[in-house]
Amino acid sequence: MKIYFTGFLLSLALIFIQRPLFGQTFEIRGRIVAEDSKESLQDAVVILRNTAYGTQSIGGGGFLLENVTSGKYTISITYPGYNRFERIIELNEDLNLGVISMIRFGSEGTGAALQKTIRSANVSRLLSERPNFIGGNMVYGIPPEPKRVEGNFYLDNKWNLASILLYRDMEVLEGFRVRYNINANQFELMEPEKMLVSTIQGIRVQNIVWMDSSYKVPRYFVNGMDFKEDGVPISGFFEVLVEGQLPLMRRTFAIFKESNYNTALMVGNRNDQIVKRNKYYYLKGKDLFLIPKKRKDLFPIFGDLQSEMEEFAETNQLKVSDPSSIFQLFTHFNSKFPGFVPIMSQLLDEAKTN
Repeated sequence: MKIYFTGFLLSLALIFIQRPLFGQTFEIRGRIVAEDSKESLQDAVVILRNTAYGTQSIGGGGFLLENVTSGKYTISITYPGYNRFERIIELNEDLNLGVISMIRFGSEGTGAALQKTIRSANVSRLLSERPNFIGGNMVYGIPPEPKRVEGNFYLDNKWNLASILLYRDMEVLEGFRVRYNINANQFELMEPEKMLVSTIQGIRVQNIVWMDSSYKVPRYFVNGMDFKEDGVPISGFFEVLVEGQLPLMRRTFAIFKESNYNTALMVGNRNDQIVKRNKYYYLKGKDLFLIPKKRKDLFPIFGDLQSEMEEFAETNQLKVSDPSSIFQLFTHFNSKFPGFVPIMSQLLDEAKTN
């Protein structure tokens, strides 16, 4: 028995020694302020260049990038009216960048700070974007309009009145207006009376119902940690579009697309963009599956009602590539079972589909 226990401890030690070598992730945090006024900058775009990692600063200027694998990155921060901040980082543990000062275009008396920014930035990028007289859209030395970021990382940029169910003690938070940052997987809560903004990490929230401020209908979101895709729990939230025997779910992704503008040829998109894409899933038990894109793969998921669903789609001229058609299909299918109550009468789909 003693030998067995000693062997167990040795095996456990080896596991913990080897763990950092496989799939370890870290977080990067910091706070963004204006160099001149020291005011916090909200909605500054923070990305790791040439990766999918990105977020925006929240109230107070704070930002957080989570689940970043170890390695060498260039962190890039942009804010309208301010020079781009870039810095090369080596990530092998959680990293706090502290206070990051952004320098306003045309600021005076900031020579030392500007030199520091230039040293930490990508030199080739700075040279390509610096005003010059060599082609492009520089005319008589007039600098081009500064690049902007179009879009945001919020599922809905507006504040919506919500009820939030937390995992801990099944506590319910009510009376707040909220919005959800997709890439940071966190909710921002605005206290209505004092207009104070706080944040809560998505991993603490089990589900949330908010009243859409534009359509005036409730929308239901559930934490992906309670479900699995390919046997693995998911980070992020899914919107329940159709409840019932075979629920229809939607997940929205926010993708950062850097400008592809060619200064010399004056072609391409000048501004960086944050583009939202939707993916649709159906739920069986606790397992999520992507909605098939081909008719021959889609209709078999309806089991014994396959023929009836094919006839319904044919009669109503539904296209499996159209999210609204998918919504109608799942609504019709689930209505065949007792107790079905529709969540919404039509698909609310503001983001582009993938």
